[in-house]
Amino acid sequence: MIGRRTLLTSTAAVLAMPALVERVGAQSAFDWQRFKGQKLVVSLTKNPRADCLQKYEKEFEALTGIRVESEQMPEQQQRPKMVMELASGRPSFDITHFSLHVSKRVVGTGHWLEDMRPYLADHALTAPDYDWADMSPGALRAATQPDGRIDSLPLETDIWLVYYNKQLFQQKGLAFPKTFDEMLATARKINDPANGIYGFIARGVKNANVPVWTSILLGQDQETVTPDGKTLLTDTPAAIWAGEMYKSLLRETAPPGVIGFNWNECQTSFMQGKIGMWMDGVGFTPPLLDPKVSKIVDHVGFGLMPAGPKAQACPVFTDALGIPVHSKVKEAAYFYCQWATSKKMLLNLVNMGGGASPRLSTYQDPTLMKASPFGQEWLATLLASMKIARSGLPEIVPVTEFRDVIGIALSNMVGGADAASELRAATEAFKPILAQSLKT
Repeated sequence: MIGRRTLLTSTAAVLAMPALVERVGAQSAFDWQRFKGQKLVVSLTKNPRADCLQKYEKEFEALTGIRVESEQMPEQQQRPKMVMELASGRPSFDITHFSLHVSKRVVGTGHWLEDMRPYLADHALTAPDYDWADMSPGALRAATQPDGRIDSLPLETDIWLVYYNKQLFQQKGLAFPKTFDEMLATARKINDPANGIYGFIARGVKNANVPVWTSILLGQDQETVTPDGKTLLTDTPAAIWAGEMYKSLLRETAPPGVIGFNWNECQTSFMQGKIGMWMDGVGFTPPLLDPKVSKIVDHVGFGLMPAGPKAQACPVFTDALGIPVHSKVKEAAYFYCQWATSKKMLLNLVNMGGGASPRLSTYQDPTLMKASPFGQEWLATLLASMKIARSGLPEIVPVTEFRDVIGIALSNMVGGADAASELRAATEAFKPILAQSLKT
């Protein structure tokens, strides 16, 4: 975990950098063409953030004269490929797009990515209007390693919310639920399997399903490990309550086969108009409002994560861009990372519905939402969610193994297994894995 003194010391130095950059930048025009003719290979995780980057890629090439070769890959394949290639010292890419909630500690422990602090402090490499101090404290924490290194730039903070079908709610005379207990009761009222209608849907497949459970667990004002990252909290009464709620929602009110659903299957099902509520990230909005693929364009509602017995909170997950230490075009790669996380690009991201911006200024921009089809309810829900956002996964090295072990327990619950027994067994199974990771 990041020590308070380490974080404050490292961030104070970095937060002072934009002022230096601005003063020096005022003396001479910034040269975006400095690395003209170089070529970058960018490895992207398949999601709306990658769509945004590729949509505006030609603008970057025109601005810099740098050629870009980018490829999107499903996260189940891109994540292990990234780790394997970085560990080999021979990565095939110059920039990697990754989830800090999954890979931060792994890449940090390996020292596989460039420390961005020297780049941010270099007036010849950082444009005077980049404004690193504009990044939110949460995004800064997410991008900072325990030793103070900032080895990635935050691209997006994916806030979780609840999508709901207003038409199905109206037909039953229902209001959007304010608590998880109300959510379960509402899902049961909407549920009508005989007519192919289901009250709720969320990820059921192992590993991917864990953030659904942690979303519910945050309602007990509890996370999955202690603040020092050394002790599991996955079999407490609060954790078991969250497991029971997860089990009831998916077992009683979700469609058949949900145990094999990831976000894309959930999204597809919701767009068919037969699902009452779907819990997942705000960045999955665009297809829901696309008449070419969605049957519910006029009926999509956006709701705040319900409250639990002790708190109301929603999980947040941060995407970032990093540069391998073995890249031969590091400075050109930094130009891309800087451009991708600039004020203009992150405003584009929000207006495309690709997620929440890690920049504070995005939400003060007068053009926000003017060219967006997502509407004020979407924006209001996003902003309200940001005020109650908390980490959705533990910041530990073996987070993938954590998701696998707990994820299997959750899948077993959907199959009918006892929540308390499954979580206790999963906790005991993961304890030695966590202990071993703390020794390295």
